[in-house]
Amino acid sequence: MGCCGKSVQPAPRFARLGHNSSLGGLAGFTEEKLGQAEKTELDAHLENLLSKAECTKLWTEKIMKQTEVLLQPNPNARIEEFVYEKLDRKAPSRMNNPELLGQYMIDAGNEFGPGTAYGNALIKCGETQKRIGAADRELIQTSAINFLTPLRNFIEGDYKTITKERKLLQNKRLDLDAAKTRLKKAKVAEARAASEQEVRITQSEFDRQAEITRLLLEGISSTHAHHLRCLNDFVEAQMTYYAQCYQYMLDLQKQLGSFPSTFLSNNNQSSTTPVQSVSTHSVLASASAPLPSVSNSVVTSGLSELKSSSGSRKARVLYDYDAANSSELSLLADEVITVYSIPGMDSDWLMGERGNQKGKVPITYLELLN
Repeated sequence: MGCCGKSVQPAPRFARLGHNSSLGGLAGFTEEKLGQAEKTELDAHLENLLSKAECTKLWTEKIMKQTEVLLQPNPNARIEEFVYEKLDRKAPSRMNNPELLGQYMIDAGNEFGPGTAYGNALIKCGETQKRIGAADRELIQTSAINFLTPLRNFIEGDYKTITKERKLLQNKRLDLDAAKTRLKKAKVAEARAASEQEVRITQSEFDRQAEITRLLLEGISSTHAHHLRCLNDFVEAQMTYYAQCYQYMLDLQKQLGSFPSTFLSNNNQSSTTPVQSVSTHSVLASASAPLPSVSNSVVTSGLSELKSSSGSRKARVLYDYDAANSSELSLLADEVITVYSIPGMDSDWLMGERGNQKGKVPITYLELLN
């Protein structure tokens, strides 16, 4: 029994017309099947080596194919890559799924306006998705070189050589069996002498081919050692990929967590009313950009009072803000600017001044100072 749960039987050779003893081998095979000839058995060590080789080939193929599915789930893309590989041409470069999603998010964010909270968040998410897509591309490339290629080389190279020598061994065995059968049937001394000579020659050829096959099969152990190193390379490539993805998402979470709490509210709450609580993850992620220490009611009443008056107030900037156009003022976190309201201005905005610069600023990025 082999490691795959079945004994290995050499593939039958029905016709070997190019071999000098083809008719004898065919006769040996026929008589063997009819129970009229004794089959020369391979030694147990060689049988075990054959079983190990077949088992290695079977599982290597399964692992290789499933790894390809893991790295490239799209079957059409796998077929296209296979065709280009056989044509020895480079497949056209296309965006993968994370990169495509990232590009859609960036385009949408630019369309909605980078200065808006949603547009800004979409752009940040899109950039992160594109980074993940680049990491995914690197994983595929590294795994193909360090893992899939060695497995494929074994299937298409070493194992094909083993199969060729194994078939040749089968032919030599049939030749030997046919010669033994003729020796048994020889009646006269002259015929027996010729048959004995033939048996000695075919036995020598069989033994030599068995030794060649054995040496090739014993190389399977070194193949396992090589594939083990390749497996370690594959695991390291995956570890690098997942670590990159985790870091990218962690950075993104921190960026989204630094957005004003107004924009983290759910759909059932007013977009102009700051929420008292956000998710635990958002709170942890925004530790580097703490929310205002004053209560929301104080902030709301202070802003309402300012908008209803013609005066101005000092305000501290809570978060960085990039102006979407020339009518807006870019802001840096923790700087102090002067803000005031003008008639007809949108309720979500104030006018801000910093030295000789002035422009509209979003009120949710500000904390009024006493």
